[in-house]
Amino acid sequence: MKKNLSPIFLTIALLAIFWLLPLEQIKWGSVQVDASRTISVTGTAQRDEKNQLASFSAGVESVKAQKDSAIAEVNEAMEEIIASLKEFGIAEADIQTQSMGVYQDQESYFENGAQRYRPGQWRVSNTVEVTVREVALVSQVNDLLTKSGATNVYGPNFRTDDSQSGDDLLSDAVSDAREKAEQLAESQDLKLGKVIQIVELGAQSAYPMMLERGFGGGAGAPVEPGTSTLSKTVSVTFEIK
Repeated sequence: MKKNLSPIFLTIALLAIFWLLPLEQIKWGSVQVDASRTISVTGTAQRDEKNQLASFSAGVESVKAQKDSAIAEVNEAMEEIIASLKEFGIAEADIQTQSMGVYQDQESYFENGAQRYRPGQWRVSNTVEVTVREVALVSQVNDLLTKSGATNVYGPNFRTDDSQSGDDLLSDAVSDAREKAEQLAESQDLKLGKVIQIVELGAQSAYPMMLERGFGGGAGAPVEPGTSTLSKTVSVTFEIK
């Protein structure tokens, strides 16, 4: 009958082998990591494009002792403004509420030589953003808003139509990145391989033109939509050989 070797005997035998055989002679094997070489380059493409859209900000503010009176005044004025815009031909989807506020001021007064505060008048406001999709109508919309019940009007802010422009700039930006990468690779006697990754870094446009309430004095005020600079920037990673 065979007897199983005791764990203690096996441990002693293994320790003896490691003691007698130098560690440097043991064939442990090896692990190799083959890291592929890459190069990342930023490419940019841009062009000037005529602005197709304009937007206005129109707001109503009321300050009264009674909160309900202030709210009613603001709501009535804003309803008239929105109705006038829709009647003019502005689509409901192009009239968007920007902000609404109801706030009670704090009045300061002195009592027995000490400054104190008490609730004051109510300040209520409502502001909408209006998008004009035909720049030829900007002057008329400006006239409509400045003659309405709005207490503050800002605009027009001109911009391009993002849904219809700029897509072709992405391929131009990638081409720009490839040209730069090829120049860098050639300077090191290397060649470009396949594209590993493309990341769009964002788009930029020129600052919009701002006009304040009453600019031009009414209908027929000269308005120039101008242009915006559209740009696309990408980061492209290439394999190099």
